[in-house]
Amino acid sequence: MTIGRITQRSIATTTLAGLQNNLTRLSGIQQQLSSGKLISKPSDSPTGTVSAMQMRAEIRDNTQWSRNADDGLGWLGTIDQSLTSALSSVRRARDLTLTGLNSGAASATSGEALAAEIDQLRQGLIGLANTRYLDRPVFGGTTGGAQAYDASGTYVGPATSPPILRTVGANATVRVDQTGPEVFGPAGADLFQVLDDISAALRAGDHTALNTGLGDLDTAMKRIAGKVAEVGAAYNRVEQMRSAADDRILTLKASLSEVEDVDLPSAIVELSLAQVAQQAALAATQRVVTPSLVDFLR
Repeated sequence: MTIGRITQRSIATTTLAGLQNNLTRLSGIQQQLSSGKLISKPSDSPTGTVSAMQMRAEIRDNTQWSRNADDGLGWLGTIDQSLTSALSSVRRARDLTLTGLNSGAASATSGEALAAEIDQLRQGLIGLANTRYLDRPVFGGTTGGAQAYDASGTYVGPATSPPILRTVGANATVRVDQTGPEVFGPAGADLFQVLDDISAALRAGDHTALNTGLGDLDTAMKRIAGKVAEVGAAYNRVEQMRSAADDRILTLKASLSEVEDVDLPSAIVELSLAQVAQQAALAATQRVVTPSLVDFLR
């Protein structure tokens, strides 16, 4: 059996290589403790890097969905409040119309008073129809103007308007607007025209027109009540999707932390072990290598 020749140079080379490996290990642990991250560059953990990139991309998606949901809730909440107020006004207008139909209250004075209140309700409803969110009329569709209806109650939004949508999840899109004609009725037969006709009928004491107006108000109430239910359902869905996105973000961040973040107690223990190993290697080197080389290493 042939035994290789061991020289002082080979011992020094091997010793230096071992000490360098220990220093590299110490440097790596120190870097992790300083940054708080297990992965400083892709080569530290290729698989971990890929996982971290995928999780960060999913976090960005869910964060955007959550923002979209917040915006959608703003739209839908504003619309819901306006519709609820409009429904109350229409109910009041119906009560006034019924009062006008009461033969005991059919004097000219009472008719004028009822008509004046109907006119006030009509103006208030036009104001509700021009409700804005983020300076956009929520019943104006995609209009670039500041109003959905002018002062006379005429719809000034686009004749045809694509729905305003918000993406609140993967393959989950929700409509967050309602156009004026959908809520208040088509031009020429809208709620504002109905109230205008009722006001004129009250002043003229025209019970036939009042009966017609009463039926039109019932139709308007059903239409608005249906929109209240539709908007409420959309609001609940968006709220659920936002909660799901927020929960997913928390889960992904926890998983990302497991992949990227340092376990401080374990890292500190590992650093202590590496320091002990380095001190032991230096002590062994001192016994093997000539004092002059050890002095140089120190």
